[in-house]
Amino acid sequence: MSAHVDGLFVYPVKGMSAQPLDRVGLTAGRGVPHDRTLALARPGGAYVPGMRHGVSKREYFVLVAEERLAALSTHLDTATGVFTVDVRGHRVLTADLGTEEGLAAVRAFYARVLDLPPGTEPVVARDEGRRFTDTAHAGDEEMEYVSVVNLASVRDLAERVGAPVDPLRFRGNVHVEGLEPWAEFDLVGREFTLGGVRVRGATTTVRCAATEVEPGTGRRDLPVPQLLSRTYGHEVVGFYVQVLSDGELAVGDGVTGVPGA
Repeated sequence: MSAHVDGLFVYPVKGMSAQPLDRVGLTAGRGVPHDRTLALARPGGAYVPGMRHGVSKREYFVLVAEERLAALSTHLDTATGVFTVDVRGHRVLTADLGTEEGLAAVRAFYARVLDLPPGTEPVVARDEGRRFTDTAHAGDEEMEYVSVVNLASVRDLAERVGAPVDPLRFRGNVHVEGLEPWAEFDLVGREFTLGGVRVRGATTTVRCAATEVEPGTGRRDLPVPQLLSRTYGHEVVGFYVQVLSDGELAVGDGVTGVPGA
């Protein structure tokens, strides 16, 4: 089968679970709707509610340092604002983020999960028009990039290191099948089409310690950046694209205008 979209995902809360999508409408210059529009910020850190610029991802509680977050299964109903957390199939939190009671419940719950000192709670970061993406610190345009994972590159890595590698480790919005391994390097600066959406490859994605964490378990079990560096001489898996046109993208849609597609 020719190159196509194999999976679509949104991450409403930075550092929390992937939520699969069947289809999504995209707007020129904007990221995936609801993606990384909330985060848990470190109290007393560089994040200040209402700020109009991005800061380092290390200012938030994310998998780079808090691998235990990956053991929680979270879901945000973007229509109602109800946020839920499950552990091993058991519901442990239901909170309406549109109420102060719900926000207080989230802060208290994650203070326990993160073993914060008594009286210390994370800050629920939510600012109109802002995204807490890893690229947000580089500027407002970069904040809206969509992340794409080339599944062939993930398979090539797994084969070379002799260990299974779940593509969800890379927390991409779009999983693409049918490209050559490491085609991401050739797609930077190139315009092409994902389904009904025109995009431009913006930059490759250099991977950090968050990818060491196994999705669903919270175990830091695979030193992905080190393996990439040792095996290939780089720490890249996937790339970011900038959306150039309004349109819809669905699982199964073709990828056209790329080499070999």
